[in-house]
Amino acid sequence: MKMERDSQSEAQDSPILTPPGRRKGGRRWGLISIVLLAVLGLYVYLQDDEEQIVDQPLIATVTVGDIENTISSAGSLKPSIFVDVGAQVSGQLQKLHAEVGDRVESGQLLAEIDARTQVSRVEASRAALAAQEAQVSSRRASLVLSRANAQRQERLMAANATSQQDYDTATANLASAEANVIQLERQIQQSRSTLNSEETQLEFTRIYAPISGTVVSIEMNEGRTLNANQQAPTILRVADLSTMTVQTEISEADIGNMKTGMDIYFTTLSGGDRRWVGTLRQVLPTPVIENNVVLYTGLFDVENSDGSLLPEMTAQVFFVTSAARNVLTVPVGALTFAEPGLPTEGRAMDAARRGATPGGAGSDAAAGAISGGPVNADAAAAAMRQAVQSGQRPAGANGARRQRPGAAQGEVGARRPATVRVIAADGIEQVRDVVVGLTSRVSAEVISGLAEGEQVVAGILQAAPEPDSNASNQGMGIPRGVIPGGFR
Repeated sequence: MKMERDSQSEAQDSPILTPPGRRKGGRRWGLISIVLLAVLGLYVYLQDDEEQIVDQPLIATVTVGDIENTISSAGSLKPSIFVDVGAQVSGQLQKLHAEVGDRVESGQLLAEIDARTQVSRVEASRAALAAQEAQVSSRRASLVLSRANAQRQERLMAANATSQQDYDTATANLASAEANVIQLERQIQQSRSTLNSEETQLEFTRIYAPISGTVVSIEMNEGRTLNANQQAPTILRVADLSTMTVQTEISEADIGNMKTGMDIYFTTLSGGDRRWVGTLRQVLPTPVIENNVVLYTGLFDVENSDGSLLPEMTAQVFFVTSAARNVLTVPVGALTFAEPGLPTEGRAMDAARRGATPGGAGSDAAAGAISGGPVNADAAAAAMRQAVQSGQRPAGANGARRQRPGAAQGEVGARRPATVRVIAADGIEQVRDVVVGLTSRVSAEVISGLAEGEQVVAGILQAAPEPDSNASNQGMGIPRGVIPGGFR
């Protein structure tokens, strides 16, 4: 009995031996449980983090500013007045008295051409004229003698004291002497004209500035031989840079909006934010066709008293088709415009904007707008997305498509009813009717219904979780952006 008890006690005190395979499997299941719990915790954390990121309304303030609609085009700068100074006589260009960029005055000497040939011709013409003038005295003396002989023969003939032959000879000599004097006088006139021409050719060897301006280019260098027999070679160009002309290309689609005298402004690559203004002077009727594109050339002038504009500069030109200055402005995204045929009450238009139909999707959001109560922007946006996905579209007169702001309503003097969502002082949204004037792609003029400093909802700031590290392999994530306040 004692031995049995001792054996039982030894069995109880000795450790229980576990097979190695079972011990290893237990450890594996423990590690798997820990990993699953970590993944579950991370998922719950990410879900909580995503739930904290929500869309926020984009708030804009009603301000006083300018609105304008423009048509843009590319252009280049040209001097309004320029002269290509050329050579009218042939010869070697001996001296240039100006360089590119020099300011010259009208009548200033610019260049000299070798004048030896012209000087020789002038001297020869002067000598011939002097010889002819010396013959005048001799021929006039012969005329006086012939006239006296003719008178004498006439008296003798009356007294029958001379023959008819002597009388006829004296008369003929008188006529010949008179003709010789007239011929010599005409030759002298011709010689004087030739001398004047040669002197003019001599003057052409000295080239003077035809206008006051700046030397913008030099085409010939000293020592070059000029041939002016066929065409006048250009030596240099003088331009008046105090007034520049902008030549801009106008598309045939925009030519109907162009009117003489309309306001224009342009910028240059080197001018920064500076604007130069002018008015449209002329549209050339002859088009320029490039790659089957019809373009017309518009011209307008601009003052350049400070010399900041230079020839051939590139200009970005804007034709102002309509503008409003110092008016109340709001972003276009904050407005909801009425469709033709719909009531002009703002709440009804707000319901139409949200795509609400009686008993359909978005009717609750629309009802909140119609009743004048607070509007849930997220619910309205969700209702609109649901309506679009289901194939519905906002109701309009006879199903007409909504006209975008900035078309017909962009004209000066046009007025359209619209609605905006205003943030009151207590933070509650309310829908308010406004009258809108001129609109552009960005801003709209508010004629009535709002005051400066009020805050309106201009859209929705769409939030999205930050993309994970695998976004580059799975595609780009959705960036944070702005959704306009209504569909248009």
